[in-house]
This record gives sequence, C-alpha cells and structure tokens, in this order.
Amino acid sequence: MPAALPAALPAALAEAFDLQRKAATAEPFASWATRSDRLNRLQRILKDNEAAIQKAIDTDFGGRPSIETELAEIWPSLEEIKGALRHGPGWMKPRRAGVGKWFLPATASIVPQPLGIVGIIVPWNYPLYLAVGPMVAALAAGNRLMVKMSEATPVFSALWQQLCASAFKPEEVCIVNGGPDIAAQFSSLPFDHLLFTGSTAVGRHVMAAAAANLTPVTLELGGKSPAVITPGYPMAHAVQRILAGKLLNAGQTCIAPDYVLLPRSEVPAFVEAAHAQGRRCHPTGLADGDYCSIVNDRHYRRLTDSVDEAKARGARVETIFAGAPRDDAGHRLAPVLLIDAPPDCTAMCDEIFGPVLPLVPYDSLDEALAFIRARPHPLALYWFDQDRARTDSALPSLPAGGVTVNDTLLHIAQESLPFGGVGASGMGHYHGQWGFDTFSKLKPVFRQSRANGMALFLPPYSPLMRRLLGWMKRF
Repeated sequence: MPAALPAALPAALAEAFDLQRKAATAEPFASWATRSDRLNRLQRILKDNEAAIQKAIDTDFGGRPSIETELAEIWPSLEEIKGALRHGPGWMKPRRAGVGKWFLPATASIVPQPLGIVGIIVPWNYPLYLAVGPMVAALAAGNRLMVKMSEATPVFSALWQQLCASAFKPEEVCIVNGGPDIAAQFSSLPFDHLLFTGSTAVGRHVMAAAAANLTPVTLELGGKSPAVITPGYPMAHAVQRILAGKLLNAGQTCIAPDYVLLPRSEVPAFVEAAHAQGRRCHPTGLADGDYCSIVNDRHYRRLTDSVDEAKARGARVETIFAGAPRDDAGHRLAPVLLIDAPPDCTAMCDEIFGPVLPLVPYDSLDEALAFIRARPHPLALYWFDQDRARTDSALPSLPAGGVTVNDTLLHIAQESLPFGGVGASGMGHYHGQWGFDTFSKLKPVFRQSRANGMALFLPPYSPLMRRLLGWMKRF
C-alpha cells in the first residue's frame, strides 16, 4: 500500500501527487513509444525556446553570458535527450543473467521496471541542465515526474513551469515552484525515488525527510574538489585548464576546482600564469560580458566576506583581473587567489562556490595525497601529471566522486560515465544508462525449467538427498 501523504501538505501539492500516483497505477509500464514521445516533447521545448531560456537565466544571475548557458546547459541537455532516444530501447530490454550450475537448465534475467513517481529538486547554479539531466533519465525509465525548481532563479523557474505545462500533462510532469517551506514539504512526499542536487547541509534535511517514507535518494552534493599539480607538469597548461573550470559560471559549479595543491617552489609561477590567463580571457575585467555575475546578494556577500576574512588573518590576495576587483551593485567579483590562507578560515573549510581559489603548497607529493585523504570525500578530483605510472598509482587511493586527468570538469560531460558523489559529496549517480538504472527497479526474474531436481530436496529428507548435498558442497 502506498504511503499516506503528510497531513499538513498544501492542497495543490497533494492533488498533484495524487494525480500522478493514480496515473502511475493505471499505467505501470509505459511503452517505448510513450517514453520516446515524452523525450521528444522535452527536446522540442528546449529547441524552440533557447533564446527565452538564455534570457531568463541571464536575468536571474544579473548577467550570465548566453554562450555559457548554451555551452553548459542547453547543449548538454540536448545531448542527454539524444542519447536516451538512441539507446533507450536497448536499456528497456530484459538483460540476460546467469544461473548457478546446480539450477541448470533454468534461466534468469533482469527486467528494468519503472519505479513510479520520481521527485527532483533542482539547484540554482545550472537550473536548466540540472533539471533536464535527471528528467531525461527518469522519463526514459518510464516514470512520472515532480520537479521542484529553485527559488533563487525565479524568472527561469517560472518559464520552465510554463514550458513544461505546455508540453506535458500534469500527470506526466509537474513543475513546482516556491520557497524553502515548499521545498521541505516536497521532500516529505512519498516518492518512489528522490534526487536532490545542492549543498551538503540541505542534503541532510532532504535525506531525513525521505527516510520517513523509506524513499530511496540520490544526493548530488559538492564539497571541496582539489586540483593537484604534480612536480614537473607544465604550469601554463595547468593554470589554463584549472581557470577554465574555475571561472565558468564564475565558479558557481559543484565540480569547480575548489583549491590547488602544487609544489611550494611553483607558487610564483602559478600566480604569474594566472594573471596572464585571466587577463587574456577577460581583458576588460569585470566589464567583460563573457564573465558571469554572482547569482544574488547573499552569495556575493558570502564570497566577499570569506576573502576579507582570509586577508585579515594574513592571507595574500591576488586579483587576477585588471581593474576593479568588485562591483557590489552588480554582484560581480573578480577571481582571486588566496595564498597562505589559515587552514581554519572559511575559504579553506567550506565549499567556495565562486571565483576564489586557495593555493595550498606541498613539499612532497605524499604530503598532498595525505591532505586530500584527511578531508571529506570531494565530488571531483583533478590530477595534472605527465607520468602515467604515477597517475595510475595515485588515483586508486584518492576518494572522489569523479576524476578528470590533465583537465577539469569534462568527466561530467561523458554519457558513458556515471556522475555522482561519495561520502559527504553525495550518494548514487545518473547520466546515460546509469540514470536509467537509478530510476528503474532492476527486477530479477528466475524461470524454472520443466526438468529439474527440486523434488529431491523436499522433506522427508532422504539419505540420497544428504549424499547429493555433500557431493555438491565439494564442487
């Protein structure tokens, strides 16, 4: 019997959930024709509304380059849909499985079955892609969806609600908007699976709410993702790729490099290369339209306060843009390097989620590895090394949700790789077939053959059965 809805639930939320529950009960296994139709409708609203989506997100951020929205949100969203449309029929098929030798000629298989209703809680930093990615996986798996958008991106959230309402019936996809109170009530719904992307602190509350219903969760959190530059690696290339990952969306990316571990003697070279790279990519500094603003005043103040705290406590602050380091009115913050920041300051303890990059020098690579292992498991790890053997030796011992070697961010763009955290950075994963499997029950099915010897093992247990069992135990 499905879990009862919380008594204090708003009527509109309860009605939406009840509508989806009835629809899922009436159609427990959607055909591929139905699933592909839903995916095609999602694809159409993206293609037909690219300009409106870019404008809405730009408005919410107070200045987000349209090319970044196209590159980091629209294009990967369309790629997810294309991949699901191409591979979905194969993902749906029963999968052959082996049986123990004593059970032959019986057969076994694994049958992917839709879970029912999937809840998705979307963050503000990539409000399109982090909605569409899990939506694609859940729709391909044959589920109904309820999606809670972020109140920090109200213009886009309202637009997405309107677009989805134009393409889907409410019993297929329901977009929910509202503040933290609505998010808390949303988390308390008895979904068949709940995916949350956001901070570790909020993830704990989401998991606690889901636990009341025994709802399985996928938590995509974050943490402090390190970049490690090994001795001898070309500094100019490392800086170029680290800053590419750090400055996209002004660092408001869950897998952005959070700090850099580098040989102590190489700190001056990193600073020099960062100045050159920052000014090459953004020659007009904060006036550059290709550089993103911080999403709102709260997050802007959080970042500036962390820089000011580190500086007051002795850290050296290097601004890598020319011109003004801050624009308070526009929530624009030039990227800064923090050198010799106290280990207990905010920037060294909390996920930064902005264009602030501490440099952590090491005297030996073992010291750098120990530094990472001593901290909560990060969502991403970036390893810069020309020595393949050293890389292959180090990576198995370093916990991380995902790894990119000699670059940043790019593991998230691979449909064939699962995306997800470990430990404090999350649990579960999605993307491609990994997402399809997350939102499916991979149901085991055993088919007994007509010819079988199971009757030999019924009571009363005969001497023959005991001899057979003894023989089986030896082989």
